Amino acid sequence: MKLIQHNYGKAKVRVLKVFRAGKIHSIKELDVQVMLQGDFDASYTKADNSLVVATDSVKNTVNILAKQKLGAETEPFGILLGEHFLAKYQHVSRVDVNLTERCWDRISVGGKPHAHAFLEKSAAKPFSKIITTRKKIEVESGIEELFILKSTASGFENFLRDEFTTLPETSDRICATKLKATWTFAKKPKSYTATNEKVLNALLTVFAKNFSPSVQVTLFQMGEAALKAVKEILRIHIAMPNKHCLLINLKPFGLENKNELFVPTDEPHGQIEGTVAR
Repeated sequence: MKLIQHNYGKAKVRVLKVFRAGKIHSIKELDVQVMLQGDFDASYTKADNSLVVATDSVKNTVNILAKQKLGAETEPFGILLGEHFLAKYQHVSRVDVNLTERCWDRISVGGKPHAHAFLEKSAAKPFSKIITTRKKIEVESGIEELFILKSTASGFENFLRDEFTTLPETSDRICATKLKATWTFAKKPKSYTATNEKVLNALLTVFAKNFSPSVQVTLFQMGEAALKAVKEILRIHIAMPNKHCLLINLKPFGLENKNELFVPTDEPHGQIEGTVAR
């Protein structure tokens, strides 16, 4: 028997940093995972821990570097972590850093944003993945858990029908999805924050404006628009689970339901995914 792949590290390292500018505070909250690859075979096959960097040490490193270096943007911090572990430990060959952000907005009091009171912006979470080796750094950014919906301008017709098909065709339906999109940078942008906002705006504009004959078409058009809008990204992977909203049958009650009343469902759902590249 032989060990053909291994990596290990620390997950769910949560940090919340407060930035103080006098009485005005800002906050940044991250969930960090760091996974190491390298000369660790003996720890698996020979019970030799002599080269093992304790996962508790990995956690402490994240906390210390967050105190010293974490700023407003997530990606530079992920790059810093990857570079640190490669520089510190010569037997480490690759570092994967995954960072997910919880976003906060200021609470409005008397029509003015409060200096140090916040509420969660939304359930959607920006994230980044940094893969660092001794030859290159690959940076991905994205958004997940972003629930988007449009109440019309969506249909699904002329699909394959056979003896197992019961789904009726429609030219007017609700289109709802919990979007996850991941884009890979070809080069470092001037601002990750501004670039990520531009990508997301391109995705959402197409979702809102274009008629959707299928989730597949909409996915491709969204990816195409993101690549056209942002020259710094190389490709984008999009996952769009089709969160079905089913028309409720009110005929037994003598009522007509003209696309007004639906029951939202989570399971089962269609899972539509694709990668669009230049």
